[in-house]
Amino acid sequence: MPKKKYNEIYRSLKEKIETGEYEFQEMLPSENQLILTYDCSRNTRRGAIGALVMEGYVQTMQGKGVRNIFRPALQTSFTIGGIESFKESALRNHQIPKTQVLHFAEIIADEKVAGRTGFPVGSELYYIQRLHYLDEKALILNHNFFLKNIAVNLTKEIAEGSIYEYLENGLHLSIVTSKRVMTVEKMTEIDEKYLDLGDYNCLAVVSSQTFNSDGIMFEYTQSRHRPDFFRFQDNAVRRKDMA
Repeated sequence: MPKKKYNEIYRSLKEKIETGEYEFQEMLPSENQLILTYDCSRNTRRGAIGALVMEGYVQTMQGKGVRNIFRPALQTSFTIGGIESFKESALRNHQIPKTQVLHFAEIIADEKVAGRTGFPVGSELYYIQRLHYLDEKALILNHNFFLKNIAVNLTKEIAEGSIYEYLENGLHLSIVTSKRVMTVEKMTEIDEKYLDLGDYNCLAVVSSQTFNSDGIMFEYTQSRHRPDFFRFQDNAVRRKDMA
């Protein structure tokens, strides 16, 4: 399956769904129409549709076609099942992102850091504190730890943009899997200092361990979210063998 053509179809259909060109519950063009429109094979078209199914944008209906089941969120939404950068999720939500690097350091993982992140003691890491703004509101505080020998030559300037863009496009790293834990925690002094929390005294916290195609954990991130702007979404499918 030609990857470039697959991505072209996937991104085009996703944009049409998100912008409302295909309305909620509307059927997408037929398989033959899409093949003619995008000049692609059936396998390529089915791969792009399959990716949209996995992300909860569409549902395939046997003998009928493909129906749009996407509805724009009123709050900023982040995906559980997918791996997105902050910039990617902001653009998907039609919001203006901005990132401020509060702290950038090179550290050696001691027992405390190892216990928190899962990196072995002695690992050489970049430790970054980043404040993320959406439409000029300071809503997310990230504590990032990256393996130095994977995120080679990472800089503060890169961290102010998109680290994932640098890893994927600059270093050609394949980002594959992320394990996530979501909790609610009381705010800390640093949360109170930097986030626009209003009357809230707690935050939604997402801790992630992310792995590359070699199965190496190269990133641990703790994202601390203002709760009224926190919304994670996923697309769940019931397994037939559960019935």
